[in-house]
Amino acid sequence: MLPIFGSEFFANTPSTFAPISNAPIPSEYPLGPGDELMIRGWGTVDIDYRATIDRNGTISIPTIGNVPLAGVKAGDAQNVIRAAVGRLYKGVTVNVTFGQLRAITVYVVGQANRPGTYTVSSLSTLVTALFASGGPNANGSMRHVQVKRNGKVAAELDLYSFIAKGDKSADIKLQDGDTIYIPSAGGFVALTGKVNAPAVYELRSRSDTIESLLDVAGGLPVVADPRRAFLERVDPSRNHPRSVEEFALEGQGLKRALKNGDVLNITSITPAFANAVVLRGNVDQSVRAPFKDGMRVSDLIPNREYLISRKSTRRQNDVVAEAGIKVLSARDVGRNSIDRVSLSENERDTRLQAESIAASIGGLIDQINWDYAVIERVNRTDLSVKLIPFNLGKVFTNPNGPDNVQLQPGDTVTIFSQDDVAVPMEKRQVFVRIEGEVNVPGVYQMTAGDTLQTLMAKAGGPTASAYLFGTGFYREEVRREQQANLQRAADRLDAQIRTEQSTQLANIRAMASADAAAAAAQLEAERRLAEERITRFRNLKPTGRIAFALEPKERSFANLPQVTLQNGDRLVVPSKPAFVHVFGAVNVEASPLWRANSRVKDYLKLAGTTVDADIDNVFVLRVDGTVVSSDSQGWFFGKIGGLEVMPGDTIVVPEKLDKTTFWSAFTKGARDWTQILANLGLGAAAIKTLRD
Repeated sequence: MLPIFGSEFFANTPSTFAPISNAPIPSEYPLGPGDELMIRGWGTVDIDYRATIDRNGTISIPTIGNVPLAGVKAGDAQNVIRAAVGRLYKGVTVNVTFGQLRAITVYVVGQANRPGTYTVSSLSTLVTALFASGGPNANGSMRHVQVKRNGKVAAELDLYSFIAKGDKSADIKLQDGDTIYIPSAGGFVALTGKVNAPAVYELRSRSDTIESLLDVAGGLPVVADPRRAFLERVDPSRNHPRSVEEFALEGQGLKRALKNGDVLNITSITPAFANAVVLRGNVDQSVRAPFKDGMRVSDLIPNREYLISRKSTRRQNDVVAEAGIKVLSARDVGRNSIDRVSLSENERDTRLQAESIAASIGGLIDQINWDYAVIERVNRTDLSVKLIPFNLGKVFTNPNGPDNVQLQPGDTVTIFSQDDVAVPMEKRQVFVRIEGEVNVPGVYQMTAGDTLQTLMAKAGGPTASAYLFGTGFYREEVRREQQANLQRAADRLDAQIRTEQSTQLANIRAMASADAAAAAAQLEAERRLAEERITRFRNLKPTGRIAFALEPKERSFANLPQVTLQNGDRLVVPSKPAFVHVFGAVNVEASPLWRANSRVKDYLKLAGTTVDADIDNVFVLRVDGTVVSSDSQGWFFGKIGGLEVMPGDTIVVPEKLDKTTFWSAFTKGARDWTQILANLGLGAAAIKTLRD
């Protein structure tokens, strides 16, 4: 919807108008009753007096007498008072300043947003009073605002001249009793299309032309097409009242007279370049190059460096900026008996920067799809689009071949990365990261078909301290799927809680009033707790870990699963932890030392279980990412206590579900925590987050 031109000028006007108290007083300002003066004199007599001109137009100064000031200009007031003092005292210096000026009353009538009586400063002008009234309403005229004084029109203001050009020549000072009259607008026209200020404009007179309208609107932008303008007109006296004309904005076209209800639409020039070809996509920067006869793809892309994206260049520069960083291992440093080792804050920052750089290797260059690029060509006859695929790599290896396509004006050449259009795995570059207890941790480039065994071999195999059972394998694709599963589970939980709430609320309404109040309060508390836990549940962050389910005492990396590596995979081989963890419904949540051949029941006895402990549903989060429970391993009630615990395992003791709350209803419906943890890639930290 088009705005009315000038309406935004009054969009934020105050509902009340404060008198102007701090504005400088013009020297020609005529003094009158109510104006305040501050008079100071020194010499043969001291004067310090604040006087207000009375209704007779005079002030009375002690020891001096009455001084008439009505009609005296502000710039002459000091001389008039100095002369009055000088008639009685010689050698007196007089200084006159002004305090609060008188207020005047004006009336705003007609098509005003807030017509009424307004008390404003005697320095106020027509524009400031219009602000007080909120300006003209939607039907009011901005081009014929009048000030009426003593029954005559004292001034007429065209607000368009002020708003569009800053002309305030008609903005007169107001006097007490003035009436501001806003008549109805004489007509409106709409200006649309490619113009600087599309809006609805008021016509000043019947002689207004397109040229005068464009002058108020700030002319035309450079992308407007002056050769094509369309004027829509409504003439109710015709059999077909609506008509449209096309003409150029030059000569007679600009002199066309406008009528109320006209709509003038200015078209834009065509966005197409007549002699250009475009390169875009996985490139250093998109370019629009001039077309030349015989131009081919190789002329648009002269070398391979044009295909390195700006994002990749920035990431490479980040590494260059940190070129002085060297990541050392323990074997790189020799120590003497007198050495002292400390880590400053800057060194900690440097270490973190180095780790960040190592994590980003392999993503420094957006891998280009050398097998597929495309030319988009528009048929100028029927405007159909034709796609011309070509092999980008062969443009450089065989510039005389058919893939170095000859271009035409208007062609758009798009270069893709391997992520834009999926390519076969054997053609992808794969960078993976291995860290922890391996002989040479780092980032390695792999080839198609390489597996975990290949990666482990490149890293020199595990160290003597490696704990293969706890090996963590992380993949971004898996993490995204786990995150989606978590959100779906949260949605189901939310729906289940709302259903349970409705059921319990219906039961409460059937209770006696005394019991109902207590039950409702309890229900509300449980609802808030459940919502808080759902929020925590949604905020959990899966890791993307893939559990290997190795034998607990596995020592050979040859038995790792035959998993084909993907770009961005990460393998972490930990050292053997010295502890196990026990938490939940136990007397002491602790991390006792691991003891060989110890069972779940041994650690439960050590930690002690509470009266609310649900022994039948104890489960173990194994350090390899798997979960073991009575159901998953076919253990009978309580028999999971005989499971041998491995270093790093976590034993979780849930509470009994003795009462039904929203949260316990969920856990009862999804009782198999092992499935939740396995499907969402969550661990002990997640359970603690939900429970705390």
